[in-house]
Amino acid sequence: MLEFAQAPQSNRRTLFVDVILPLAISRNYTYRVPFEMNDHIAIGKRVVVQFGKSRLYTAIVAGVGELAPEKYEAKYIIEILDNKPIVTERQLQFWHWVAEYYMCNEGEVMNAALPSALKLASETKVTLNKEYEFDKTLLNDKEFMITEALDLQPELTISDIVKLLGQKTVMPVLKSLFEKNIIHISEEVSERFKPRRKTFITLHPSYNNQDNLRELFEILERRAPKQADAVLAFIKLSRQQKTVTKAELIEDSGAGDGSIRALIDKEVFIAEERAISRLRYDEDEEAISTFTLSDVQQTALEDIQNQFASKDVVLLHGVTASGKTQVYIRLIEAVIATGKQVLYLLPEIALTTHIIERLRIYFGGSIGVYHSRFNDNERVEVWQKVLQGEYKVILGARSSVFLPFQDLGLIIVDEEHETSYKQYDPAPRYNARDAAVYLANMHKGKVLLGSATPSFETYYNARTNKYGLVELNERYGGVQLPLIEVVSIAAETKQKTMQSHFTSVLIADVQQAIENKEQVILFQNRRGYAPVLMCRVCAYTPKCINCDVSLTFHKHTGKLHCHYCGYKEDSPSICPACGSTHLEYKGFGTEKVEDELSVLMPDARLARMDLDTTRSRNSLQNILNDLEDKKIDVLVGTQMVAKGLDFADVTVIGIINADSLLKYPDYRANERSFQMLAQVSGRAGRRGKQGKVVIQTYDPSHRVIRQVIENDYADLYSTELEERKGFNYPPFYRIINIDIKHQNPEILYNQAEYLANELRKHFGERVIGPEAPLINRIRNYYIKSIMLKFERENTSMAKAKALIRETITQFQTTKLSKGSIVQPDVDPY
Repeated sequence: MLEFAQAPQSNRRTLFVDVILPLAISRNYTYRVPFEMNDHIAIGKRVVVQFGKSRLYTAIVAGVGELAPEKYEAKYIIEILDNKPIVTERQLQFWHWVAEYYMCNEGEVMNAALPSALKLASETKVTLNKEYEFDKTLLNDKEFMITEALDLQPELTISDIVKLLGQKTVMPVLKSLFEKNIIHISEEVSERFKPRRKTFITLHPSYNNQDNLRELFEILERRAPKQADAVLAFIKLSRQQKTVTKAELIEDSGAGDGSIRALIDKEVFIAEERAISRLRYDEDEEAISTFTLSDVQQTALEDIQNQFASKDVVLLHGVTASGKTQVYIRLIEAVIATGKQVLYLLPEIALTTHIIERLRIYFGGSIGVYHSRFNDNERVEVWQKVLQGEYKVILGARSSVFLPFQDLGLIIVDEEHETSYKQYDPAPRYNARDAAVYLANMHKGKVLLGSATPSFETYYNARTNKYGLVELNERYGGVQLPLIEVVSIAAETKQKTMQSHFTSVLIADVQQAIENKEQVILFQNRRGYAPVLMCRVCAYTPKCINCDVSLTFHKHTGKLHCHYCGYKEDSPSICPACGSTHLEYKGFGTEKVEDELSVLMPDARLARMDLDTTRSRNSLQNILNDLEDKKIDVLVGTQMVAKGLDFADVTVIGIINADSLLKYPDYRANERSFQMLAQVSGRAGRRGKQGKVVIQTYDPSHRVIRQVIENDYADLYSTELEERKGFNYPPFYRIINIDIKHQNPEILYNQAEYLANELRKHFGERVIGPEAPLINRIRNYYIKSIMLKFERENTSMAKAKALIRETITQFQTTKLSKGSIVQPDVDPY
């Protein structure tokens, strides 16, 4: 808790602060600073304020001055929580840009930016950290009262604690308990992200002496032959490789776990548990840390550095497995040697742990990791270390752009095309890739965008000379791109060679891979068992009670699920509409693929990777561990299998139904299909043996499939670009979507028509709609969408957004708008 001395008479100025509250309000509020706090107030510090009749919030000071608000009487701030600012002025500038560009409020940006534990509010929940032991006698009276109350009641809100202590200024007490690691504040349900660990075995130093070792071996041979076998196996393995794991020793020696434990207890062996990479297991640490770039990689590196002299953003367009990460590492080394910081953005942290481990080998304790799988205490710790400049390299998901960087020299956006960089709900609906470009510009740093299948906007910027462009056209180590075979589902169905959803070609390739002790990944872009349950008599299909979607059957629960709101109901055995018992499942998801494959190949070891199998604690890590340890022959998965998986023994990829990607009604369908098919295909044969990809489709002659086979991104780009130019789509036009939601469809119709007509007064034919989206009701809210298209050239987007804001505000002041939710989304795709 900060202690304030009485302010001297000379400093009794009346100060006011503008603060950002973690609320979706359109402007910042002004509060008065008590005289005794004048010397302590500063931009970027947290203050406790009352907003409304009784609610308390932690706000960020965005400005300090002597101008009182004209429209209302300023309340006093209650407390200052920080000795030093926790948010930099540069961050506040970035927050303001995000709010302006993505048409949201700074409070919404603050909510996305700050870890929950830094945003205390009346309803914030407080729990004890049960993993930490502490001495209650060292706590002061107020801290003791709070911990005692939490012993009796596992969870308290800050409002509860205000009542308990009988005072409003409880935030500093909670801050003190949090910093002592005694409490968790607003702890999220997500589990801590843990590295994979293995037990390594070394020989006790006393047995480095050959005489001692010989004597030990003679004793063990007589009394414990299994232990002798283990010692002998260790000596053999240690001569062949630098490290020996406990699992390797058990397998090689034939001795059981009990024999190894006995040798550890006798201090013959020393066991040490270490964190290791999940995905790269064929390279030891020394090999990784002493790699040399190939000639092609070295040329690409030099080209990037040369282009950074004149370009702030460079695109590295490299085929899958071309060694982009190694180029990134050399760039990071050069930047941190100048004392600057580096941000390395990844779309899916959980699936790219090998990059985390590889970077830690190089950069040790100077690298930090930041993502939602860390708990609040850990995220606050990372925040503080970035603020203090302790971390030189940050590896993180999209929210990492909000960290308090001091001097950012380089941002790497890996797999820049990924839709995971875009946040859809709640606001701010930002794209981390585009925000990174602005953030780097603020720091006078550079941005490297990397992808085997760049987004069209990025590639267009590179081709029109706005960005630099460097290409890597061959795989690292001379490994060939996978062989791709397209198989017609229609033809095999006609010939009666289909087995369930699998063509004869795919079945043969999967069986051959398993016989060769290789691994297979099967991709189906839909989870669940069957997307639709239908009555054969009356065509009745069960739908969600909250959303306008059919329910998906999940066999493991035996229930019908809604993938939008989470609603579940029992699967009926009799049609509720006509009473027929002829109900059948239509379509198939990953669960059904796994189920049917287990019938066709009963001896194959199968696993599934989708949202359903990766919800629980460490489930995703366990799947990856098993895949690495070759306990899985065939992995069935959704889009998750396309992101970051890098295994030496995966040689066959099967795409069960490519048409589900190709036939999607969206102007980006072909671009996204090519990206997904190319990325999934890129998981095969990444090292050593050439891999094979089998694409099953009803339309083998489809243009995109041909372009994937030929790895012809340039042809895809030129063909699609002509179409987009004709229909006024990006990259030639910018798009802003406005969704209007209401629980009554008739009222919504009138609201949407009114708003669209008001927008047409300013923008004319640029306004399209309102139209119902594909899913026009979610969580009991009906939806209408209005699309606005703006020419990229000679259009002031700032003025356009100001007019849109003004029109929305005017609409919200009318009686007609009652009950509506209006959500603008800039660059929605």
